[in-house]
Amino acid sequence: MTTQVDVLLTTSPVMPVLVIERVEDAVPIAEALKAGGLRVLEVTLRTDSALAVIREIATHVDGVFVGAGTVTNPSELRAVQDAGGTFAISPGATETMLKAGLEWDLPYLPAVSTVSEMMLGLEYGYEAFKFFPAESSGGAPALKSFAGPFPQVRFCPTGGIGEHNFTDYLKLPNVTVVGGSWVVPSSLIDNKDWAGITKLAAAAVAKAKAL
Repeated sequence: MTTQVDVLLTTSPVMPVLVIERVEDAVPIAEALKAGGLRVLEVTLRTDSALAVIREIATHVDGVFVGAGTVTNPSELRAVQDAGGTFAISPGATETMLKAGLEWDLPYLPAVSTVSEMMLGLEYGYEAFKFFPAESSGGAPALKSFAGPFPQVRFCPTGGIGEHNFTDYLKLPNVTVVGGSWVVPSSLIDNKDWAGITKLAAAAVAKAKAL
């Protein structure tokens, strides 16, 4: 199970969380992030255009891994795969989704916020999780505590993470990637400032490499 999600956890230090309203913005945003060194892109299923956005990026942007976030039911796993998505991420971890994630040939990252939820995931064979909502669930100190009894588990924390604190998480031995939207602010998208997005992405990569 762990090997399926390795690409999500080790390719780039930051996984941009994308809420893209206009399909025509999909490729420029993906190219801008790729140019800045971020190649794993999570498109949240929060907009009517999300699946079309995933399809556009999967079809037209080489060298990136695009998948879906906010996946909340098994039917969405099929929709993501049909759109060309290469992974799926949930905001939680129900037994229904944990079972479905094992049945699909699509890397799946369930989310947990407590030790009990994580232990349930471990019972199903998962050893990698999204930690969400990270900051309001104890933040980096919580994940540091998790590492003691569960050294084999790896996390992608998301939620309340930005330029000011993402390195606090990357310093932890059980975190190799963080999710966040600060590298793709809506103001830059609205202004079609793709160079600005590349600059933010490159700055995040540089800061992570300096750790």
